Amino acid sequence: MGKITIHCVRHAQGYHNLCEANHRLPDPDLTELGVQQCTTLSEQFPYHSKITDLVASPLRRTLYTCILSFPDEVARGLVITALPELQETSDLPCDTGSAREVLEKEFGSKVDFQRVQDGWNNKQGRWSPAAAAIEARARDARLFLRDLGSSGDEDRDREIVVVTHGGYLHYFTEDWEGNDKFTGTGWANTEWRSYQFVDQEGKDANASLKETPESRIRRVGHEHPLSEAEQRNLRSSAEEGWKESGFQKPADADQEAKL
Repeated sequence: MGKITIHCVRHAQGYHNLCEANHRLPDPDLTELGVQQCTTLSEQFPYHSKITDLVASPLRRTLYTCILSFPDEVARGLVITALPELQETSDLPCDTGSAREVLEKEFGSKVDFQRVQDGWNNKQGRWSPAAAAIEARARDARLFLRDLGSSGDEDRDREIVVVTHGGYLHYFTEDWEGNDKFTGTGWANTEWRSYQFVDQEGKDANASLKETPESRIRRVGHEHPLSEAEQRNLRSSAEEGWKESGFQKPADADQEAKL
């Protein structure tokens, strides 16, 4: 089995990032600065020639970040897979995606929306802003990416770009370091980090990830991760802050049953 590397990217600045009032904007676009951030990421990202797959949350800001930050990959024919499991955590208008037909008209053949089915943006059941639901779909996303990375030539290394959201990335990577209760994330706009599966044999039912030593050294100066206890404490603090801010809601019994 070839090695699978996942390059996680937080989207560029959107209009909802400018002020709290803009959280009412539905599925907002990138700001002018956000577009510039994509250009900078494209210029600085060192692995363009190695990328085999592009995957993104179906929200407009993540799709545009992927298209603008990885233009060479798009130009050589890589179609972006829109994966609804990667959508942001809250049910605010800014974190609620547009209807599939609207997105298909806007993005055309650059994006494959086959996995975006009716109800993906209703923020109920498995799509709800409850911690258990977010955790479950983050696991589903990792499993999908592991299957994607192991498809085709089994001996071929796969390098997958995943463009998603700051709050969600903590669940996806299971890394809560740097999380800030006021911004909702420890990831900067267009920040990228590289990960590989803890179990390269594909037997881990959780499909947990670990940051590569090169990635961690690049951003924090060393490769030593936090302990499990430290991660649990950080997650507890982050989720409490999100609930206070309205970004996350407790699941009711009906929601739990649907997960």
